[in-house]
Amino acid sequence: MPGAVSRVRATLVLGALTVVTLPLIPVQWLAMKTGGPVRRYLPVAWHRIACALVGIRVREVGRQAAGRPLLITANHVSWMDITVLGSRAPLSFVAKSEVANWPVFGLFAKLQRSVFVDRQRRSATARTAEELGGRLAGGDAMVLFAEGTSNSGNEVLPFRSALIGAARHAVAGETGEMWIQPLAIAYTHLHGLPMGRQFRPHVAWYGDMEMVPHFMNVVRQGGVDVTVVWGEPVRVEASADRKALTRLLEESVRSMAAEAVTGRDRMPPVEALPPSGAEPEDTAGVSDGEEDAADPQRTERESPDGGAPAILKSAEIR
Repeated sequence: MPGAVSRVRATLVLGALTVVTLPLIPVQWLAMKTGGPVRRYLPVAWHRIACALVGIRVREVGRQAAGRPLLITANHVSWMDITVLGSRAPLSFVAKSEVANWPVFGLFAKLQRSVFVDRQRRSATARTAEELGGRLAGGDAMVLFAEGTSNSGNEVLPFRSALIGAARHAVAGETGEMWIQPLAIAYTHLHGLPMGRQFRPHVAWYGDMEMVPHFMNVVRQGGVDVTVVWGEPVRVEASADRKALTRLLEESVRSMAAEAVTGRDRMPPVEALPPSGAEPEDTAGVSDGEEDAADPQRTERESPDGGAPAILKSAEIR
């Protein structure tokens, strides 16, 4: 897009976002103080408007699990992941503690009712898990970017098991069980053309990339297509093996992300999880993450921009 045109576009988009956002901030703040469904659904409306204005087209495969408590474990590519997922359903996120202090984005994260975790202090994991457990037990669907960081979007990094295990104990210890659902995010096209490995950093935000220049580049260009794939929900009990559970979720997300990039969008079956204490299979190349915190039923769901069928089959872990 020519420079002058892209600058005009960015000005119009930012102006429209400002007009939409400013009146909604006090409404969401009041809703958070008083409780009720508005605090969950108002962010969904805002994220959908933001996607439309910026030019992010979301294709959704599968559906969010209905069971509660529900923890969603996803890969992490960009700051756009929040807007993409937030436009699909009422969700809150587990975010690193630094985000709370970011200008503008920190405010948005708080209004999204995020749970903040200090990844540098292992002692903070228990407190975060307690808060996360309370939110899950209260019916909130929470998204955990289980890699612990964002990346180029060309791969899925090893999942970290510490917070997954802590959340499992915090919830399953009270209710006896919970649901964990893997979810894959794949940015696939730019202005209608396959993105490819070389152009994916246009949307991926990772490493030492500066936030504001990256944000402005996306706003100036637009035309981003992203596929969101909901995996098979897994029922988890407190006795489930933490490392095996984390490995299962990681492999599922990696497979779904790879298939979304290639356009296959076919979710693999979920293997049975060994009980806690069982001898794990070879885990070469997979981090344990402790240092950081019958016929399948076919269902179809489409986003406003189109969708594709997905095979869902629940898996039970004990």
